Amino acid sequence: MSTIDVVVRARWAEAEGVVSVVLARPDGGDLPEWSPGAHIDVVLPEHTRQYSLCGSPLRRDEYRIAVLLEQAGRGGSRSVHALQEGDAVGIHLPRNNFPLDDAKSYLFIAGGIGITPLLPMIEEVESRQGNWKLVYGGRSRGSMAFVDALAQREGVVEIHPEDEFGRLDITGLMEYATTTDSAVYSCGPTGLLDALEISAAAHGVELHVERFAAVVASDAVNTPFEVVCAESGITVAVRDDQSMLDALVNAGIDMNFKCREGTCGSCELSVLGGLPDHRDAIIAKADRATSEVIYPCVSRSLDRQLTLDI
Repeated sequence: MSTIDVVVRARWAEAEGVVSVVLARPDGGDLPEWSPGAHIDVVLPEHTRQYSLCGSPLRRDEYRIAVLLEQAGRGGSRSVHALQEGDAVGIHLPRNNFPLDDAKSYLFIAGGIGITPLLPMIEEVESRQGNWKLVYGGRSRGSMAFVDALAQREGVVEIHPEDEFGRLDITGLMEYATTTDSAVYSCGPTGLLDALEISAAAHGVELHVERFAAVVASDAVNTPFEVVCAESGITVAVRDDQSMLDALVNAGIDMNFKCREGTCGSCELSVLGGLPDHRDAIIAKADRATSEVIYPCVSRSLDRQLTLDI
């Protein structure tokens, strides 16, 4: 996968533990186009991490990301927070696993740093003169990025720090979405998204989410299976203690992959036969039964054999 060389044009503290970083080409030229919901891979000396683009797609000369410092993380966010103006990094082309579809009305629900992919969506809906509402929750007001600018948009934005108002009223939000015939777009921590999925299903609400990490059911069991590689003409055995991606790479299959966590989408493969066991954070639960793609970094097979177009 080709790398685009960029430099840090600007950086500043956006909130407690959150830094905004603006990336641009060294010569100031245009960067590839992107659409609301897209993310980029940021290639750092020891890490490659995915971050949502939170600036304006109309600004072709820069990409903007906002990154929460994860003290217990693996080091990617610490590397981003250490960047200074003028530092050089690499990025990959934007990918969008969280696209904004047409809807009569929109309800955006953000949890913490999950506000980032929703900001360009709001800009897009406003440009269409569409109907929308944002409910933005976080631990405290000081920890919530972009809160001052958003709070000025009275009537369409609700700022909901937990230490002031308690947790979000998920049932009430789904009832609002039902009444207004709104599609719901949300990004945030696992607990919030799990609660939204349960309530949305009960209320018949159209829900789109982007997760920070894949969720594996507590009762999930890894069993051995085989991958039939239709294009390569070989069959690869996947042990119960290894990922499908590792088995394919070890067998000499040329694979694209980045996060290994089922979130970036770079390892996507087409399914030609067999029943996939989807464990990624990209395919919506409602679409998993009919999905024709799989992400082998985390997903497996429910059948003895899975045939892939590779």
